[in-house]
Amino acid sequence: MLTGRTKLLGVIGHPIGHTLSPRMHNAAFAADGADYAYVAMDVMPDRLPAAVEGLSALGFVGFNVTMPHKEAMLPLVDELDEAARLAGAVNTVVAGKGGKLRGINTDGSGFVEACAEAGVSLSGRRVLILGAGGAAAAIAVAVLGEGVSRLCLANRTIEKAKRLRTRLSGFAEGAEVLVRPLDEIGEAVAEAEVLINATYLGMKEGDPLPFPAASLTTEKVVCDAVYRAARETALILHAREDGVRTVSGGRMLLYQGVQAQRIWTGREPNVEAMSGALA
Repeated sequence: MLTGRTKLLGVIGHPIGHTLSPRMHNAAFAADGADYAYVAMDVMPDRLPAAVEGLSALGFVGFNVTMPHKEAMLPLVDELDEAARLAGAVNTVVAGKGGKLRGINTDGSGFVEACAEAGVSLSGRRVLILGAGGAAAAIAVAVLGEGVSRLCLANRTIEKAKRLRTRLSGFAEGAEVLVRPLDEIGEAVAEAEVLINATYLGMKEGDPLPFPAASLTTEKVVCDAVYRAARETALILHAREDGVRTVSGGRMLLYQGVQAQRIWTGREPNVEAMSGALA
């Protein structure tokens, strides 16, 4: 039950109707009797600065940021953690003393935690990320931190992928970072051991597979940053049917949320309740 002492949290994005975050977070709060409430808020891109100011004025403890606002949040916070700075994207905001906002990125670390759950080690592996937006950048930072041997970035706009490679240059620590245009995706897939979709493909019914179907073999690990309510994406379904090890967007969603909730509340989240709410 909401009271005058209930601490407020939420997620902003556009569109936002598909989000499972309120279900996930509120299930954990209810299971543990924690006095928090998490709501979804549809914010048009041109209203983002006003919305952020309003959430701060209303006393929100923090909030998540989803597409298309992750990169646009950068100038709207007072400070950034290293992951958000390197990725150039914010997915979690914490309100500190005096209303100061700290931008954090838990997408990449959530992805790594989801991989660990699936028994997927990234150390020494050759990784391909499709996409160069906020989620792709956060995952790129995280997998480089795990010690991959090679990271290949493939994107529709090759210049955006090149700019991401430049941002990552001081963080690679010996890993080879390459950029490939989409017309070379077949070659890029053949050279990689871990395939990660960090584009919008898979959000809508009928979207094409982000990687060639014939390339989804048992020698690969297939990961999707996209999730769909109550069902897996076509990429994950296709890969599983062929016996390929997978890491779904739903598990990434879970663990980025687990990490965000730890930061907001200072307590260990009820992962079982969160996972059950997403199932």
